[in-house]
Amino acid sequence: LGVDTMVSPLSAMSSTPVPVPKPLLPSLPPTEATWQLDELLADLGHTQNKLAAAGKGAGVPLESLLDNMLDSLTRDLQELGIKAAPAGVCAACRKPIAGKVLTALGKTWHPEHFTCARCGKELDKGPFFEQGGQAFCEEDYHQAFSPRCAYCASPIREKVLTALEQTWHPEHFFCAHCGKVFGDEGFLERNGKPYCHQDFLAMFAPKCQGCERPVLDNYLSALEAVWHTECFVCTECLSGFTGGSFFELEGRPYCELHFHQRQGTICHGCGRPVTGRCITAAGRRYHPEHFVCTYCLGRLHKGTVRECGDKMYCQPCYDKLFV
Repeated sequence: LGVDTMVSPLSAMSSTPVPVPKPLLPSLPPTEATWQLDELLADLGHTQNKLAAAGKGAGVPLESLLDNMLDSLTRDLQELGIKAAPAGVCAACRKPIAGKVLTALGKTWHPEHFTCARCGKELDKGPFFEQGGQAFCEEDYHQAFSPRCAYCASPIREKVLTALEQTWHPEHFFCAHCGKVFGDEGFLERNGKPYCHQDFLAMFAPKCQGCERPVLDNYLSALEAVWHTECFVCTECLSGFTGGSFFELEGRPYCELHFHQRQGTICHGCGRPVTGRCITAAGRRYHPEHFVCTYCLGRLHKGTVRECGDKMYCQPCYDKLFV
């Protein structure tokens, strides 16, 4: 067929239609001619830009120019007894597809009409993504539909980590304090932020009033604080409170003996705490029954007491011993 003269750019620039010579007989069998037609139509997409420039200069719309050429070819082939059946109808322009056909999303397309629904980029030679029956290039698909990282706010294109009701790049899910990526031990949450165990305990766990280390499991509450059970002991002798009772002084726990020592309420006679009635003499305290003469062991009465060194005497014994 005299096909080359039909698609010459010089012919497209003329405002007067150029007559197409019609051979008396087909030069090729119908199957061969049909094959050449398909090849020709496939190449039309590559010459589209050149024809667009030529048609614009001549004032002829590109689509009209191409339609006229295809109609002329179809009529010539029909007169030769060759039927050029379309390969389908393009889902974009709704026109028959006579050359190369692209099948995607259950439809047929002109290759140049299968484009990204967002940016218009042709998708016939690369991968595409489908969403809601529409095709998208990779970049626009991820920008529009991929989950976003709670840390960097960019689309997550591959592995997605879900935690704290948000999505993350795995490498961006780390301790909010030290920046360490979590391992097998996992993480702990505080106010919507993840923390490693070490930082969480150091920052938020209650501290033992005795050793100031975090309290994790067994503990007791006393003196408006929490304590490890092994840390709640007498501040002076470090003995535990076996009886369950303790004495408090300036926010610290004491056993009975050391509490009274700190308070100055130890009986000077027996060395034990004075918890009831007491007698104070020479700056010292006594149980009433222990306030006795050092020599005769008779009960002393205030006003009749004589002191020598740190010992107390009744008047007769004092006179006998020292006068």
